Amino acid sequence: MQVSVHAAKTNLSRLLEAVERGERVVIARHGVPAAELVPVQASVIKFGSLKGKLKPPPDEFLAPMSEEELDDWGA
Repeated sequence: MQVSVHAAKTNLSRLLEAVERGERVVIARHGVPAAELVPVQASVIKFGSLKGKLKPPPDEFLAPMSEEELDDWGA
């Protein structure tokens, strides 16, 4: 389905329902497609999934910076 920007503003809730049902909704400006409404892909975040895959930072990573390094950062 293709709708104008005005129709999209007026009927946003209905258009979202259409997308949720699997319909393709294109918003056009002056008859030229400008955007497409698509459903959000649900992402699953599993805490701890990187356990054992990353190494801890080296000791010097947490060490205070030298005066020269601080100057380089403009601190």
